[in-house]
Amino acid sequence: MSMQSPTDKQADFEQTLGKSLIEDGKLDAAGLERAKRVRADTGERLSVLLPKLGLVSERDMAAAIAAQLDLQIVGPADFPDEPLFKDKLSPRFLREAQILPIGQDSEGLQVAMADPLNRFAADALRLVAGGQIVPCVAVPGELEAAIDRLYAVKPGPAGEPGEADLEEGDQGVELDVERLRDLASEAPVIRLVNQTITKAVEARASDIHIEPFENTLRVRFRIDGVLREVDSPPNRFRAAIVSRVKIMAKLNIAERRLPQDGRIKLAIRGTPIDLRISTIPTMHGEGVVMRVLDRQGVALDFATLGVSDYALETLIKILERPHGIVLVTGPTGSGKTTSLYTSLVRLNSPDKKILTVEDPIEYQLDGINQIQVQPGIGLTFANVLRSILRQDPDIVMIGEIRDVETAEIAIQAALTGHLVLSTLHTNDAAGTISRLLDMGAEDYLLTTTLNGVAAQRLVRNLCRHCKARAVALPELVEQLNLRRHTREPEIHLYRPVGCEHCNGTGFFGRSALIEVLVVTDPIRRLILKRADSMDLHRAAVEEGMRTMYDDGMQKALAGITTVEEVLRVTRDV
Repeated sequence: MSMQSPTDKQADFEQTLGKSLIEDGKLDAAGLERAKRVRADTGERLSVLLPKLGLVSERDMAAAIAAQLDLQIVGPADFPDEPLFKDKLSPRFLREAQILPIGQDSEGLQVAMADPLNRFAADALRLVAGGQIVPCVAVPGELEAAIDRLYAVKPGPAGEPGEADLEEGDQGVELDVERLRDLASEAPVIRLVNQTITKAVEARASDIHIEPFENTLRVRFRIDGVLREVDSPPNRFRAAIVSRVKIMAKLNIAERRLPQDGRIKLAIRGTPIDLRISTIPTMHGEGVVMRVLDRQGVALDFATLGVSDYALETLIKILERPHGIVLVTGPTGSGKTTSLYTSLVRLNSPDKKILTVEDPIEYQLDGINQIQVQPGIGLTFANVLRSILRQDPDIVMIGEIRDVETAEIAIQAALTGHLVLSTLHTNDAAGTISRLLDMGAEDYLLTTTLNGVAAQRLVRNLCRHCKARAVALPELVEQLNLRRHTREPEIHLYRPVGCEHCNGTGFFGRSALIEVLVVTDPIRRLILKRADSMDLHRAAVEEGMRTMYDDGMQKALAGITTVEEVLRVTRDV
């Protein structure tokens, strides 16, 4: 009877692994076939390829491997506080082999492995331990973070970046540009920057903030609209880290006195990511903000964005008019651009020509002509708009109405039979009309061209795995007038708890609160009278507009978010 070769065993394991992932709903058959085609070219194993291609998450893959091999799966809580065999193991070996000793008991040395079938790595650790090893399965990202924490980079020999090499502020001496470029190209700095970006993407962060202070370098991620501080790199790396980001974004690393803007395109675990980079000089060095634009992760669908049925029906009515102006308003970070893109995707069809003028272009949309504004060469919103109207578009999207000149051209475009979509920075829908009048737009032209205004905010969604339901206090019901939003005899509200799915925050993802003001005849009469925003708001409510606050309270009663979240984002409305 012949024994199976290691190659045959690996093939059987991968076949069973792929089948179990499909059965558990973590992968579809088409995705598996795609990975197999890539494997034929690269020779990489499916357990490596599937997460790299973004078809299966690292955590799901680790769980599937552990189940197939009947091994324990370990996480950050299982990793040691102090490194084991530090004098015998190099960080480079641990990272390349994706292996980490985590403890010892009567059965042998417990070892966390991203790939438990890596016999070379297991044999190497067996020699170091001088006895049996007990393999466990770990998520690669968590394993890398533990190795970096336990086996931190120390000052190395001449030519390697160490603590003395990267000191900048303590000596008060500016680093030479070429030396800074060399340091930014060293492996430890590259690894630090790459790991920071990878962690941010895996945590669903929309922004990465790198902020230098006198004795620390602070790193924060904005997740679901809220900033959270994360483990920061050593302060001695501050200059090299900023320089590394600037090199990746093709910015001038010698210029530290002026703000700079750039862009980085890269793939994280097989997923294409765009990073919009902004640097600014501060008292203790250059601050960096990286805006994360996940081209595959954005959902350009109103239902997915959390727009309620009533608001969606009203919004679609004004979007489907053949000409006129539709505005989306709200503060920075309220999802205005995403709503505009979603509107364009809905309106896009072979019989319509759509042109956009943006600064910057955040997401590339198939079938839509997008133009990037470049004020440095005179390519402003106003100048581009004058030209693109000669391109015979049906629909025009303007990234933002910033001045009266842009507003006037938008109005002229609407008067000549175009549908114009744009954004404005105001607190509510009614305030948008007052802002346009204050900017110098003529009232009689606004009444002719303005179809409607959608104002919005984003609230954090409660994690569906851990949210808790409780009867609302009578005082709270009365104070917030919750009775008008439901007919239920007993009113229940929900609160965040925190679990592993939401990283202990109690929230996961965001939804839009939206109010849509339709310009009706009573509203037009008020515009011609130049009524203030309060009168316009009151009239819109009488005409049937559901406010952002009301939309939020209905979502709170439905268990989508909390009352506190609704009050937080609508307090200024």
